[in-house]
Amino acid sequence: MRVVFAGTPEFAAVALRQLLAAGHEITLVLTQPDRPAGRGMALQQSAVKQLALRHQLDLQQPRSLRLDGRFATDAVAAQAAILHAGADVMVVAAYGLLLPLWVLDAFAAKPSPASRVSGCLNIHGSLLPRWRGAAPVQRAIEAGDAVTGVCIMQMDAGLDTGAVLLSAQMPIRHEGVDADTGGSLHDRLATLGAGLIVQVLAMASAGTLLHQPQPPDGVCYARKVDKAQACIDWASSPALVERRIRAFDPAPGAWTTMQAQNIKVWRAAVLEQESPTGAAPGMVLRLAAQGIDVACAAGVVRLLELQRAGGRRMPVGEFVRGLALQAGQQFDSPVA
Repeated sequence: MRVVFAGTPEFAAVALRQLLAAGHEITLVLTQPDRPAGRGMALQQSAVKQLALRHQLDLQQPRSLRLDGRFATDAVAAQAAILHAGADVMVVAAYGLLLPLWVLDAFAAKPSPASRVSGCLNIHGSLLPRWRGAAPVQRAIEAGDAVTGVCIMQMDAGLDTGAVLLSAQMPIRHEGVDADTGGSLHDRLATLGAGLIVQVLAMASAGTLLHQPQPPDGVCYARKVDKAQACIDWASSPALVERRIRAFDPAPGAWTTMQAQNIKVWRAAVLEQESPTGAAPGMVLRLAAQGIDVACAAGVVRLLELQRAGGRRMPVGEFVRGLALQAGQQFDSPVA
């Protein structure tokens, strides 16, 4: 099948890799412009761009797809490339740019005999309509969901509101050393989604694809996670603090401050004990090689892996040796 592919991070690159392996003809790739990253803030190519270049695929990196917007020239060039690509379908995975109506309309014609499918198909990392929006993986962990999954969705003018073509479930691990982080769950869902999109295109070619409208109930919006939202709120329950630490690993990273230093927290555990009377949220209750015990709302969380600004992630025993920290001091919850 002839496919236009739009995606940016590794989540999308996994799907593009599978589409290529399945023999689909990728006639055009859209990905976001190179962004500065790392300590040197050098421009970095997206995972999708790197893969596209290795396979010598036609590539466009528009700053916007709005024909009437600030980067209209980019959008016009992308429109010409899409129309010239002559694809049967567009596959979208974590692209990061909104698709205006002209993009949907460009693929809304009747399907070709070879494909029996048309339109734009989105690989969405949630069991719709549970988490619509930009950060379904992180929000599912944060909320304590037991199950998540991937939906292949027929895109429409709404935000993740289209009919579901195929879906698959996956449990979220919340216990033990294998408890899911945003990163580990992302990777597992990426593999699941890549397999599903290949399956959907095969079903479309065979004429066995069904469209299932989303139910009207149970809709949640997975808003994008920014640095301010990743600041640890010690007045939350220990369980919520621990889930947020996992959800925001690796990006943007849950953080707090102590002694005017920004500190990221990468791993924690909930202790089965109540916070002592009079202990303010964020107060250090105990320091030991096995962890830093911190008061939260009606409970205690133990910090296990931390990182100073400009430093590296380290286990708590190593971390406390380089910081003059003692019981009674306070972690703060400032606004970024």
